[in-house]
This record gives sequence, structure tokens and C-alpha cells, in this order.
Amino acid sequence: MEISFPVIDFSKLKGEESGATMEMIKDACENWGFFELLNHGISNELMDTVERLTKEHYRKCMKPRFKEMVESKGLAAVQSEINDLDWESTFFLRHLPESNISEIPDLEEDYRKVMKEFAVELEKLAEQLLDILCENLGLEKGYLKKVFYGSKGPTFGTKVSNYPPCPKPYLIKGLRAHTDAGGIILLFQDDKVSGLQLLKDDQWIDVPPVKHSIVINLGDQLEVITNGKFKSVMHRVIAQTDGTRMSIASFYNPGSDAVIYPAPALLEKEAEKSQVMYPKFVFEDYMKLYAGLKFQAKEPRFEAMKNKESTVNLGPIATV
Repeated sequence: MEISFPVIDFSKLKGEESGATMEMIKDACENWGFFELLNHGISNELMDTVERLTKEHYRKCMKPRFKEMVESKGLAAVQSEINDLDWESTFFLRHLPESNISEIPDLEEDYRKVMKEFAVELEKLAEQLLDILCENLGLEKGYLKKVFYGSKGPTFGTKVSNYPPCPKPYLIKGLRAHTDAGGIILLFQDDKVSGLQLLKDDQWIDVPPVKHSIVINLGDQLEVITNGKFKSVMHRVIAQTDGTRMSIASFYNPGSDAVIYPAPALLEKEAEKSQVMYPKFVFEDYMKLYAGLKFQAKEPRFEAMKNKESTVNLGPIATV
């Protein structure tokens, strides 16, 4: 039986199909950790401009550097599987708590401007989605945003990647399998060149490239806060022999000093059948651990944080 990846029309939340759409999002969060949004409110024109300028920037600035890296490491001639690097060309933009877009070298002014505009739209969508997750979980509206807030607000950034054609995709991954450490991830991906896969029921499933869609996936922090009700899921990028795949992944994460722990209201609601499965920790501490263990299973990371748990002081949640 073919498994159908969840593709959800976000505009239906406003009509008579609102209940069914909420249910689809809930099911995707519980059973997939991923879903794809259509009609999400970000204009096609803006997305087309982001794509055009991203691909121009790659061709002009990133492609020559990637070629140099491949040559310097002799990657085109490898004979055995490579497990310590990825076939990707990337740079990072930070939006919150403070933007660094003006400091990134080699970006044309119109590209800086459009990426700032895109980030504003994605931030709005991320916060909308967090409130939808609250509703589906039976948590008060704004709870997840408050948890993420810490003392200075959430962290929000974008990883801009291109995956060039790879001569030996069976020996080197575009991006090795991992779960995302943070909160909620919003991906604008190439609609022609595929490659993103997620692990479901021990099978790698393709995430379909759909024009003007935004792919959503949940990070480790949402698994912790929901005490495992929602899942962060292993995913990877398979390098392709033809075509360059664009990927613009934006990570709406807790603030560095945010204290992350299973939501008490969820634990109370499920008291008779649920025990606390996850630790309590400061987000920055988790990120330090994740940096060295990204491409390994998430469970040992959670266990390691449990061992540190006694050092965390649980204060009141900061309000916005």
C-alpha cells in the first residue's frame, strides 16, 4: 500500500472544512512530524522572486566555491562511502533576536531586501502554526510562543542551501539523516529537483516537490514540550545526478535561555496514562550537545539532558 504524504490546504482553516483541516494537521504532527502547506498566505510573487535571486546568487557566488571545495577534497573521485560531510552549498541568515543580513558578504541589495521580507512572512506563519498546534493539543493559545520566548524572544534563522548534481550519489548524501534540534521548521524547496526524504515506519518516504508550497517539520523541542505526542522525525537529502536543488529552511526556535520541558497541562490531562518521558533543560545547553551529535539518534541526546536536569531552575514562563 502506497503511503500518501500529508499535503494540506491552509486556506481551508477559514471555511467549513476547518475542523477536518485541523484534524489533518494533528494527524501529521503525531504520525509524520512533517506536512506540506498550500495556500499558506505567502504570495507566489514573493516566493518566485526569492527563488530567482537565490538561484542567481548560487550561480554567481556559491557554485565556484563549491567546485573548489570538491576539487580540493577530491570528492569527484571517491571510491567508498563518505560519512563526514554533505554534498551541499550553504550559507546562514539570522533574523531574530537580531538580523545579520546586512553583514553577509556577496549579497546583492535586492536579495537582502527580499530575504528580509520573506523572513517577516515566515515568522508570521510560524507563529500562526504554533497557535494551531496549541489548539490541537488543548493548550491555551500562545502557550508555545511563551515557552519559546525566554527572556529575549525566539531565535529565528534561515539556512539557504543548494544541492548541485553529484557524480556518485550512492557514496555521498546531499545531507545526512538527522532530526532538527529546534522548534518548527518552514522549508521552501525546489519544485523541480527532488531529494528530501523522511523516515516513517522504517521506510524512506519522498517529500514531494510542489510549486509554491511550504513544507513544515517539527524539531526536537516540540517533541519534548508535547511529551512525545508530536514527533521530530529523521530526514535526509539524497544527492541527484541531474539538476541543482534549492532549499531554503527557516528555523523558528526557542530563545537561547528558554527553559524547555513537557507542558504541565498536557501531563495533567493525561495523568492516568502518561508519565514524564522527557527532560527539562535550557535550550542553549541542548544546542551545545546537538552540535556534536546531530547525525545520531535523538534519544541519547534526551537521556544526556535528563542527567543534567537537576541543574535547571524552572522559573515562570516569560510572557511576551
